[in-house]
Amino acid sequence: MVQGTANWNTGQTQEWLQQYVDDWVAFYRKHTDDGEVASYIPVLAKADPNDLGISIIGKSGMTVRSGDTETPFTMQSISKVISFIVACMERGVSYMLDRVDVEPSGEAFNSIMHLEMNQVQKPFNPLINAGAITVSSILPGKTSDIRLESIFRLLEQLLGYRPALNVDVYESERDSSMRNRAIGYYLLETGFLESDLNVTLETYFKQCSIDVTIDDLARIGMVLANDGMDVKKGEEIIPRQIARIAKVLMLTCGMYDASGKFATYVGIPAKSGVSGGIVAAVPPRVRDEAMPFTDGCGIGVYGPALGDKGNSIAGIRLLRHIANQWDLSIF
Repeated sequence: MVQGTANWNTGQTQEWLQQYVDDWVAFYRKHTDDGEVASYIPVLAKADPNDLGISIIGKSGMTVRSGDTETPFTMQSISKVISFIVACMERGVSYMLDRVDVEPSGEAFNSIMHLEMNQVQKPFNPLINAGAITVSSILPGKTSDIRLESIFRLLEQLLGYRPALNVDVYESERDSSMRNRAIGYYLLETGFLESDLNVTLETYFKQCSIDVTIDDLARIGMVLANDGMDVKKGEEIIPRQIARIAKVLMLTCGMYDASGKFATYVGIPAKSGVSGGIVAAVPPRVRDEAMPFTDGCGIGVYGPALGDKGNSIAGIRLLRHIANQWDLSIF
């Protein structure tokens, strides 16, 4: 079934879709052997590399879930999308884009080399570490906990509950992230940071350490897919302009220096994190043939075995397969 092309005209019941997704998750779970869990943050190294799960939530509320769906994990770099949205809502889009660019870097997410070599006037984008740390310096509040509160408020609106900070991951990340401290000092020296370095880094480490599930990511993706609207509540949570900018950044920069290949072969706005999570936002599409979720959907994926670019290796392959089978690409 995984290798073939499904006949979507035979009826799109939830049970029917569920069987396909169950089969695909079982098939791609074998691909976890091709990756390794993140070990440079010691607590993340404890994750089960064989885990793989997916949650898909449609505009109508139909949900298809499969695999390791109950495992919590930390947002890591997925939080960069949320912090950028919050900063835009608090300080304004023009203010933020004057301080962080929207261009792909073509370098690893934790690179410092591109800043020095290109003598940039601002970090390339808010989804690499240099840009995200800059964004964390702009969030309102004198302490990291106050700054984090604005992120929690938005997440509570998106998820319907207040997620928890994983203290063990935060402390592990805080104590082991020498590269991020080096990036922070460079940003401080060049005048990019707008607040105290230690408060900025504490904020960044804490936002990365917020626990979520794949259902949470699918809900976030669903709101972004609908330009910031919570369709179920009929409420705009994120202003349309900001939601659209976030989706563009996810498409062009969301998978680090593998973003171009992901856009080519999957074609969905998405953001990954080194804990193995991926959030994807599939906007409504116009298709002549019958296809699942043509009115859009949010997708959450978890697979902690990473490839060499820092993305979930089985998760990306699973997303690519589903995108091709269901014609989810926005192109």
